[in-house]
Amino acid sequence: MTGKCQTCSGPLQDGGGPGRAASYCSQACRQRAYRERKRPAGVPAGELVSDLGDRLRRLRLEPAVAFHADVEALSTRFSRLRRLAREAREERVERVERVERAGIVTPVGVTNPRDGGFDALVEAHRRELRVHCYRLLGSYDEAEDLTQEAFLRAWRARDTLEDVDNPRAWLYKIATRVCLDFLRRHNRRPTPYEPVPGMDSGDGPPPPSLPWLQPFPDDQLPETPVARSAPDEEAVAGETLELVFLTAIQRLPPRQRAAVILRDVAGWSAAETADLLGASQASANSAAQRGRTALREALPGPREDWSARPPSADDLALLRRYMEVAARADIDAMVELVREDAVLTMPPNPFWFTSRDALIAFVRPNLDPASPMFAGHWRHLPVRANGQPAVAGYLRRPGTSVFRAQLIDVLRVEEGRIAQITTFEPHLFEVFGLPMTL
Repeated sequence: MTGKCQTCSGPLQDGGGPGRAASYCSQACRQRAYRERKRPAGVPAGELVSDLGDRLRRLRLEPAVAFHADVEALSTRFSRLRRLAREAREERVERVERVERAGIVTPVGVTNPRDGGFDALVEAHRRELRVHCYRLLGSYDEAEDLTQEAFLRAWRARDTLEDVDNPRAWLYKIATRVCLDFLRRHNRRPTPYEPVPGMDSGDGPPPPSLPWLQPFPDDQLPETPVARSAPDEEAVAGETLELVFLTAIQRLPPRQRAAVILRDVAGWSAAETADLLGASQASANSAAQRGRTALREALPGPREDWSARPPSADDLALLRRYMEVAARADIDAMVELVREDAVLTMPPNPFWFTSRDALIAFVRPNLDPASPMFAGHWRHLPVRANGQPAVAGYLRRPGTSVFRAQLIDVLRVEEGRIAQITTFEPHLFEVFGLPMTL
């Protein structure tokens, strides 16, 4: 039975199996239709650019609260513009694919390899490759972009697929090299936070600063665990996405970072890792060993002291309490939830705190309605990010009636109290499936 694809009107083959009749010629067309249905009644890109220009011209540098509010409004619009650009790029790639399929530009065996087709290959490994890129880069946006770049490179090289014994390893090699190329162009490593003039950040040592660090939604993790070979004695678990681990591994040179992630996190063997890196086995083993040594020194003690775990009932109760006291602006109750040596960072912002006293001194005037620095009233929604408890914060500023997306707090809990808070800006709310207003 033959029909037409609802997206591209191309020929549609229905295998006649049970269930609903096919409506799309490929997974790419199905995803395009889904994006079109989910896309909000649109602000065109041209209007967004014009609005951004107007807002940039009206940007207020003083007072600090107004500056922060203006920049937050800008970040949301930049996020929308970035999403439109990404979708435009994806749609262009899809158009090329449809033209080539319609014109039978490539042999049937190339576009339909043994694994059931290039689209099927991509969809089968999209999530794990995005996570792999994220571990290498520490940025969700960059991981998303470079995963798409890897698939574009794979599409251009698809004529070699019939000679590939392990298509998954082939995709990992392409994605790893895309990321390493990016890291060579952007030579960035964590550096200690600098003191902020006029601000008491606490008496602890400055934590590492990673302005590019972003959270990763747990619901975008692979649905099934990645197959792993037997790990080395010093290997870390395959589910490692914790911010502590990401911060530590970002300190490694890119090649060592890739070797450790491929060997000890993604579970590739020594020979496979060497092939994926395009190196000799001795060179890959040396990079992995040096990376493990440096990683051990960068991590804050044994893994059980910092690793994420499925949240216990006590963790969930602590999370609910955290949301309640923030909504009530109950500073005294918040003090009880936080460890004395708690650390707070706010990438990409320069603010940081290494003690509860310094953290609370910063937060108190923003939560106190009697303070001239009062920011407004808060509401929070629980989320999961990087395998850790997290909350999405919405702020209703004085004189307004709408709670607007403000931040995502990712929490690390130790001994029943909050040991670390990493506060992220709100432009990834849509990625977490969250509304921008309440």
